Amino acid sequence: MNFKNRLIIILLVFSVTEGFSQQQELENYTQEIAGSDLIIEMVAIPSGTFTMGSPEKEENRLEDEGPANKVKIDAFWMSKYEITWELYNLFVNRAIDKVQSSKASDVDIDVDAVSGATIPYVDMSLGMGTGEDLPVGNVTQYAASKFCEWLSAKTGHFYRLPTEAEWEYAARAGTTTAFHFGNNVDLLEKYAWYYKNSDDSYQKVGQKKPNPWGLYDMYGNVAEWTLDQYLPEAYGSRDSITDNPFEIPEKDYPRSVRGGSYYDDAEFLRSAARLGSSENWKMRDPQFPKSKWWNTDAPYVGFRIIRVPNPPKTTDYETFWGPRSL
Repeated sequence: MNFKNRLIIILLVFSVTEGFSQQQELENYTQEIAGSDLIIEMVAIPSGTFTMGSPEKEENRLEDEGPANKVKIDAFWMSKYEITWELYNLFVNRAIDKVQSSKASDVDIDVDAVSGATIPYVDMSLGMGTGEDLPVGNVTQYAASKFCEWLSAKTGHFYRLPTEAEWEYAARAGTTTAFHFGNNVDLLEKYAWYYKNSDDSYQKVGQKKPNPWGLYDMYGNVAEWTLDQYLPEAYGSRDSITDNPFEIPEKDYPRSVRGGSYYDDAEFLRSAARLGSSENWKMRDPQFPKSKWWNTDAPYVGFRIIRVPNPPKTTDYETFWGPRSL
């Protein structure tokens, strides 16, 4: 697909409801889930413009981080923490689907219509545990998106994964340095679990300091899925300022992952650092075809979610949640 056609699709996707790009004052809130004591704390992220990517002088910069480009982002909410095993297992087990409660009407879909994840046939945590407040890992982007669809059906609010641009905007929280706390990598241990301090394992969410917008573990712990196709040269084809860029996926690999993980060195946790998914993340999966829900070799990849003030049209749901079935 050429750039002109891709840009047309981007504009269509982000103009699906009137007022989506308008300035909106959002407030933090807590999402309850009927039938469960678990909650998801959502942080209001204001609209704004930022420079996506890294300057050529940034230490450890890679070519796929440039050229740096101006991006405008509409307001949204983002989960304060990475999605945990406890939350994800509500989706896997589906025991609470029939529990009714009053819900919003941003979206109108039947929870029974949402595809259910398979029960994992081995310990997908690879021994790191699935206990309280541990981030989920080894889930595919498809699985993460279907969790968002299920949560939307349960609550009536439209949830999805962030775009790559939304993720970086939230991670930077108004800053322009390599990390939201500056360029001094010696400070990273205060904010992130990574190769130097993680003991080769993910850790409970929310133990390190948050970024200026109150988001925890944006760097490290588990890397986080975004919606986008990973295109190394995407930034070079953009205009002087781009509204809500989104590289709509056209193939399974690679998809964009952000934030770095417990498994990575510090340079891969920078705000601009990018990673494309790999078929090798299913290397040990003995099934044929391989699972669409689970990776076997990427316990360091999980996700967090966002909610937008105005949901897209029903006909555009698959753009954000993936196909109904694969």
